[in-house]
Amino acid sequence: MTSSTNKASTKKVSTKKVVVFDYGFGNVRSAERALARVGADVEITRDFDKAMNADGLLVPGVGAFAACMQGLRAARGDWVIDRRLSGGRPVMGICVGMQILFARGIEHGVEAEGLDEWPGTVAPLEAEVVPHMGWNTVDAPADSQLFAGLAQGARFYFVHSYAVHDWTQESHNPLIAPPKVTWATHGKPFVAAVENGALWATQFHPEKSGDAGAQLLTNWIGTL
Repeated sequence: MTSSTNKASTKKVSTKKVVVFDYGFGNVRSAERALARVGADVEITRDFDKAMNADGLLVPGVGAFAACMQGLRAARGDWVIDRRLSGGRPVMGICVGMQILFARGIEHGVEAEGLDEWPGTVAPLEAEVVPHMGWNTVDAPADSQLFAGLAQGARFYFVHSYAVHDWTQESHNPLIAPPKVTWATHGKPFVAAVENGALWATQFHPEKSGDAGAQLLTNWIGTL
């Protein structure tokens, strides 16, 4: 993030086709409105071909990790995400839509497998007040594309009781850029966002984060 502005731009970007993947677990209408606000041509669908062929695929998520994974697999979303990423086609996950990208999740003592795009375990937040609900700042890498144009101290809206507290992935290939990891703190630091090639994700809700969220979505669409 930079200190150049604290107000997100709502300037329209060049029209890109974005599919909000509707697998039954996400605030799809809020995501649709937020993406349309910044100039995307948005469709809510679980249609396989449309999800595969869109410029960008957004995967929302609310509720329990295991239930979201079950719904995603029933809609063939796991296959769509894997195939898009194999071809370098952009995917963005939000909230539980980010969490399911990790290897596993543990809720109420129940362990479920995730998509394993990144190693790590989604576990209960370690804080006095749970859920973490409301506005919070984040600590983004200086060269982040996702947070470009946003001021230090920009705030985003979180609603969650689980998170990834330890980032374990390392890149040993000098030709491959390591993932850019953004952190936030609620009791203990946790992963708030990741940029990893064609795969980006946020624990917070950009569609509920006002102008800052609009700028972030504009940044994503600008890469499609």
